Order: sequence, then structure tokens, then C-alpha cells
Amino acid sequence: MKIGFIGLGTIGKQMATNIVGAGFDVMVYDLRQEPLTVLSELGAKIARSPAEVGEHGDLIAITVVDDSQVEAVVNGPQGVFEGARPDSIVAIHSTISPETLLDAPVSGGRKGAENRDLCYMVGGEKEILERCRPVFATSGSHIFHIGDLGTASIIKIIQQSVVCINMLAAHEAEMLCDKSGIDFSRFLEILHVSSGQSFASDNWFERFKRPQDSMPVRQQRTVVFKKSLSPALELAERLGICLPGAALAQKQLSEIMGVVATD
Repeated sequence: MKIGFIGLGTIGKQMATNIVGAGFDVMVYDLRQEPLTVLSELGAKIARSPAEVGEHGDLIAITVVDDSQVEAVVNGPQGVFEGARPDSIVAIHSTISPETLLDAPVSGGRKGAENRDLCYMVGGEKEILERCRPVFATSGSHIFHIGDLGTASIIKIIQQSVVCINMLAAHEAEMLCDKSGIDFSRFLEILHVSSGQSFASDNWFERFKRPQDSMPVRQQRTVVFKKSLSPALELAERLGICLPGAALAQKQLSEIMGVVATD
């Protein structure tokens, strides 16, 4: 199986690296030269457009940020569909609306990709998933078939809501500890073995609010998290329900990530 890979960001770059390392014939595309250079040195072919990726791949994996970027690389000028064959598989790993192909969003972040421990949530025909499983397994140890096309995207946006609400809780706990003179790192040790434990609090300084990250990096991460919550809020509106926790988390994300100062 030949693989096309579009989107070499924090997670995508590592996923593509894992696929190349497993011996697959991989062609990659990104707007930035740095990750293309790295993948080229590892043995990947470099594409000049998403359409060229489509021509190359039996499976085209896409890990861009949001719905608009997915639409651009798939349906836009020189998009994947201009080059892809009728029997090609397009797997969308991004957190997007459920209407937008085999949908296969992932969870676990860069560390999950590095450790090959990502969680794949897959919607679409099970037979197609089985064809893709050896590729997904290069980065994931948990691969779930959810159901029809679109169902995995719904699962992922619900999961993303839970993550961001837990981030809000961890941030508020950090503020309370700081103002009370309590060592927050010590508190996190206690939280890990108590009923308030969450992935966000367990990885607060390692994955979410890393002290060593520059302000531009924090700002970019904030933008990504805000965009990742939009599909959940849009879905809730269509379903006629309210998600006050997710809405508040999205509103407070700049503060949570330390992009704006707090008193």
C-alpha cells in the first residue's frame, strides 16, 4: 500500500515518520519546508501539491487543523480529489464536523504519536478500516471502529469537549493553589490518585501548559484548542442542546494557556 500524507504539524509529522519507519512508500505534503526536509531525509517522497499526493497514495491521510483546511486540501484547486483514483482511501485524522470522509480522528498528542500509543476512532466501512489498520498501527495501539462514516468524528469532538473542560478545571485548581500558598505540583500528585484525576491534570506541565513553551507556541496551541471545540458547539446547536461547560472552556482558553495575564 502506497501512502500519501498531508499535514506535518506536531502530531502529523510524527505519524508520517512512524509510517516511513515501518517501510511504507510515503509521499508527504505541507506548506512548510522544515518538516518536508526532515521527512525527505528519512526517505519520504515530497509532493508539490495535494493532487500529487492523491495520485501517489492508495491511502491518503490528512492531519490538518480544521474543516476549512480539510476542504481546501481535498476539494480545492490542485486538491487530493484531482489526483486520487476512484479506489483510493482518504482518512481524515483532524478534529472536524462529522459531515466532512473514512473519518479517523486521533487522540494522544505528539507524545502519543512518539510512543505509538495514539487512539484511533474510525467511522466508515469496516473492510476499509482493515485495509488501513497496518498503517494506523504504526502510530496507534488503540484502534476503535465506531460505526458509519461520521460517527468517529462525533466521538472525537465529544472527547475534545471533555479534555478542554478538564483543562479548565486544572487551570482553576492551579489558581486556587497559587493563591492559597499550596504547591500545585504536590497537589497534582494527590489529584492523580483521587477522584478528581484526569488526563489533563496528569499531563498539565508536560503536554498542556508547558513552562518552557514560548508565547507564540502557546498562542498557536490556544488557536488549535479553540478551533477543536467549535465542531462540538456547532453540533450541539444543530441538536438543540446547550453545552455551557464547553462554551466556557473555549472562552477561557487564552487564560488557561497563559496567553493573557490573570490577577
